[in-house]
Amino acid sequence: MTALLPGGNASVASERVQVQIAYSPIPGADIDVSAFVLAADGKVRSDADMCFYGQPQVLCGAVRLAQASVGEAIFELDLGRLDTSVEKVSLAATIHQNKASFGAVSSLSLEMTGGLEARLPTSGMSETALILGEFYRRQGQWKFRCIAQGFAGGLAPLSTHFGVDIIESAPAATPPKPVLSLSKITLDKHRASISLEKTAAGFGQIRVNLNWNQRKKGLFGGLRQVDLDVGCLYELQDGQKGVVQALGNSFGDLERAPFMQLMGDDRTGSVQGGEWIHINGQRWAEIRRILVFAFIYKGAPNWRETDGVVTLFIPGQPEIEVRLNEEGGRLGCCAIALLENDNGAVKVTRRVDFHASQAPMDKAYGWGMRWTTGSK
Repeated sequence: MTALLPGGNASVASERVQVQIAYSPIPGADIDVSAFVLAADGKVRSDADMCFYGQPQVLCGAVRLAQASVGEAIFELDLGRLDTSVEKVSLAATIHQNKASFGAVSSLSLEMTGGLEARLPTSGMSETALILGEFYRRQGQWKFRCIAQGFAGGLAPLSTHFGVDIIESAPAATPPKPVLSLSKITLDKHRASISLEKTAAGFGQIRVNLNWNQRKKGLFGGLRQVDLDVGCLYELQDGQKGVVQALGNSFGDLERAPFMQLMGDDRTGSVQGGEWIHINGQRWAEIRRILVFAFIYKGAPNWRETDGVVTLFIPGQPEIEVRLNEEGGRLGCCAIALLENDNGAVKVTRRVDFHASQAPMDKAYGWGMRWTTGSK
């Protein structure tokens, strides 16, 4: 293992690199990680060159935020697929809403493919953003440099420093060019609902992600697999109703009714990014309501143990998350969030209530469908 100090650099053994960022959590404050794909001037070429929680993969997956959980984040990079105009990929960490400084982080380290590691000093730091390190080209080869440079102000000014146009909340009017939203909105018992108004550009592709802690310690210290499945009930404006889920291979369709699709099913627990449902926001006018749910397919005797979170991504809108471990329901199915067409707006309401299966959940929400036993 080659250990780097701030300012130190080393060659990268492979162009396909996985970087594990590990840190000690700060109570009451979230730490976010991001990657900036930079040209020779040290700026992104467009907002599509920023990889973060609201845009977890860029450049057709050449740079991907594969995992982001409390205390750990993993980036996967395929440097060989980057255009020759790219000179650097900079990695950074920021404290959400500047609720603390990096001086409160007792340990912070990077480990990557090829046996490189870096332990970054944080003692006494007052900054809320930190440039961790960067991959850079040197004479046609990729190298990595440990930087550990503090940056005041958090994610927004750091992003602006790298040339990203950002907004802090949903725009009141259409901006002159596409911008990224860095806002996070958590729906909980105190704030259960939010409405997102449609802009002139429409809603674009709405992405719903279910992520969870896929492996938990068992009673005798071993690891047991946790398998959650995401799905949704839908009702269209013409009265058509149905379900999108892996059970029964009801994966849906983006371009035709129901205008939403389950993007694969993680049956092994190996997909770090969780499971996704995509909704065609350009056809939102034809959708009346969607109930996003999850059910325990295998393992996890308690929803609190799953550390589950559903996150809603809409281009140009604040990111919305609903956490499942606020409750301890032991029934197998959880209704998470209700998306309603409210005069063209997307009204999102947190539910987090529990049912024995999809059928009683259907009854509770008045969908009125017939259910049979399915398999996947």
